[in-house]
Amino acid sequence: MSTGQLTDKQFDAIIDLALDEDTGYGDITSEALIPPDLTGKASLLVKEKGVLAGIEVAGRVFQRVDPSLEIDVLIKDGTAIQSGDIAVTIVGSVISVLKAERVALNFLQRLSGIASLTAQYVAETSGLNAKIVDTRKTTPGMRLLEKYAVRMGGGYNHRLHLGDAVLIKDNHIAALRAMGMNLKDIVARARENVPAGTIIEVEVTNTKEALDALKAGADFIMLDNMSVNEMRQVVNLVSGQAKLEASGGIKLENVHQVAMTGVDIISIGALTHSFRALDISLEMESQTLKLL
Repeated sequence: MSTGQLTDKQFDAIIDLALDEDTGYGDITSEALIPPDLTGKASLLVKEKGVLAGIEVAGRVFQRVDPSLEIDVLIKDGTAIQSGDIAVTIVGSVISVLKAERVALNFLQRLSGIASLTAQYVAETSGLNAKIVDTRKTTPGMRLLEKYAVRMGGGYNHRLHLGDAVLIKDNHIAALRAMGMNLKDIVARARENVPAGTIIEVEVTNTKEALDALKAGADFIMLDNMSVNEMRQVVNLVSGQAKLEASGGIKLENVHQVAMTGVDIISIGALTHSFRALDISLEMESQTLKLL
């Protein structure tokens, strides 16, 4: 799968963990009821409008359960989908299909939910400078897949992990101020202790702090939970001298106003912690069922 980050080994490890959680003790219902030589065709049916993400993950789940299953992907990730669309078909052992069903759908529904929510935010800021980005508020173990889904929805990724860039937040500043350091000292210390070219971002909560961060030499300034008016004021004072990120309290209802201030990026934790899974189901095609 082309997540841009996951290796095949990491990809399969995530899937295997999910499969072990659900099928580690077998599927006693299917195994008790379904003849082992019954085969057929199933479809993953989209039941509401959105953006697809995770179709390759879902296909890989089926093949990890049974490599003999034939997977035909009909819609690619990142595609706008409608109710009634068939995203993929699976042909082969009915027991295997049923065994993989829930895990495959868990991945597909959740990743498509993230992509769909991201696409809504992107649509609200269409034509404006600001990029919609995610945060590290992801499901443990699922970060790279969830950030992949954000990209499928038209968004961008912020830091992938703590080693990705320097982000000096309020707690860092409080700890170092207690040691007698000012913000300029803090930024300078960061530059001395990270590789050349590493981005340094500082979190601020008001205009004065933003100007202090600018004077301290920050590359990025995060405007945390500021009002739209104050963001606009900071943009007017700082624009072109450092990149500006809006963060905190941003929803679909106000993201357009935030983008209109002229900030460069808008980070939204809700993309990966408050999405709603997209409604997608697996349907067996009864006319294709047959005993080998």
